Amino acid sequence: MAGATIDHLVSLTIFLAAMLLFIGFFNQMIQTAVVYQQHRATATKCSDLLDTMLLNPGIPKIGEPSVFGLQDTEFTQYTLNSSSLMRLNSSTGTPIYYEKTGTMYSNVTVGFGNSLLMPINNSLCKVVNYSSALNLLRINGAYGFQLTLTPVVTFDIEAERSDDNVELRIDVRGVGFPLANAHVSCYFLPVSLSGDYPDFLPAQATEVSTNEAGNATVTFPLEEGYTYVFLASAQVGGLAGVGFYVPPSDNPRVIPFVDDLSAKSVVLAHSYDVPNTAGSGTLAYNATFVFWNEHFGLQTVAMADSTGTVTSGAGGNFSFVTIPSGNPGVLLVAYGNGAAGGVAVLPWGVGSLGFPVVFGGSTAGREWVATDMRQVIVNGVAYQAKLSLWSLQGVQVVG
Repeated sequence: MAGATIDHLVSLTIFLAAMLLFIGFFNQMIQTAVVYQQHRATATKCSDLLDTMLLNPGIPKIGEPSVFGLQDTEFTQYTLNSSSLMRLNSSTGTPIYYEKTGTMYSNVTVGFGNSLLMPINNSLCKVVNYSSALNLLRINGAYGFQLTLTPVVTFDIEAERSDDNVELRIDVRGVGFPLANAHVSCYFLPVSLSGDYPDFLPAQATEVSTNEAGNATVTFPLEEGYTYVFLASAQVGGLAGVGFYVPPSDNPRVIPFVDDLSAKSVVLAHSYDVPNTAGSGTLAYNATFVFWNEHFGLQTVAMADSTGTVTSGAGGNFSFVTIPSGNPGVLLVAYGNGAAGGVAVLPWGVGSLGFPVVFGGSTAGREWVATDMRQVIVNGVAYQAKLSLWSLQGVQVVG
C-alpha cells in the first residue's frame, strides 16, 4: 500500500513538472511569435515610411512644413529636392555658434574649408529637427529613425604641387568597388592671391578615363602666388557623381554660413570669430558661383557683390553675398591677406558636391533595427537612401 502511494506521488510530481515545462515552453513560443510579429510590423513600417519620405514633396520652400517629404516637385519617382535635404538638421558634426549673428549652425564638414553650415534657430530657413520630423510623420513615441543619404559614386583626390604645376590623383569608387573606365570631366580653377582681392582665372578643363583600379591622374600648370579649386564629375553605366578638392591653408580663413535659403543669402565670417580667439585681422575675399549643367559640364555665374572684406574682433565685420542663380551649385570664396590665402567651398544643394546626409536619432543600443534602402537622384547625382527604424515599445522573450 505504501509503495503504491509513493508511486502515485512520484507520477504526480513528474506530471506536474512536465506540465510546468510545457507551459513555460509554450509561453516562450508565444512571446517569440509576438516579437516576430512586432519585428515584421516594424520592417513593413520602415518600407512604407521610406517611401513616404521620398515620394512626396513635403517641406515647402516658404513657410512651416506640414508634411515631411523630400521629393523634387519638378520630377517623379525617387528624385529628391536638394534644398529640402539642406534643411535637415544634421545628426553628425558639432554645431557651431557664431556670436555676431547670434545663431547656432548645424555642421556638415567633409574636409578642410568644405562645410555646409545651416542655421538651426533661424526662422528664415525653416530647418527641420528630429523631433519635428517625428511629429510630422505621426510616429512620435512609437518609433525612432535615422535617414542617411550616401553618394553612390565617391571621389578620393590627392594633390602634389611642384614649382610650376599641380598633379592630381583621382580615385573613383562605387559602393565598395572601384569604377573602371569611368568618364571623368575635370575642371581646374586657378586663383591669384596678389592684388587687393583674390582673382579667379578662367577654368582649365580636361577629360580622362579611369583605369581598372578606378584611378586617373591629371596635371595643370600653376605658378607661385596662386591657389586653386579642383572640381570633377564622373559618369559610368548610367551613374553620375561629383568630387572636389581644395588645398589646405593656414588660418586665418573665411567661413561661409547659410543665412536665408529663400533670399539665397550667405554670411561670410572671419575664422578668428568662429569660435572667438585672441587673433585679429582682415581678409579680402572674392566669391564666384558655379553649377553643373545637365551634361555635368561646369558653368560660372557672375556675382554682383563678389568682393569685400571680413574683420575679426569686437569691432570687426562680417559680410553677405547673394547666390545669383536658382540652380543648385557651388559657392567658391577665395580669400587672402596679401601674403597667403585659400578657398572656402559651400554646396548650395547637397548634390552639387556629393555631400552626405545623416538625419535622425542614433541606432546605438537598440534591441532590433529594421532597414530599407532606395536608389535616388539628387541634382542628377546618384545617392543611396537608407532608413533605419526601431520600435520604442520593446517586447522581450522571457525564458
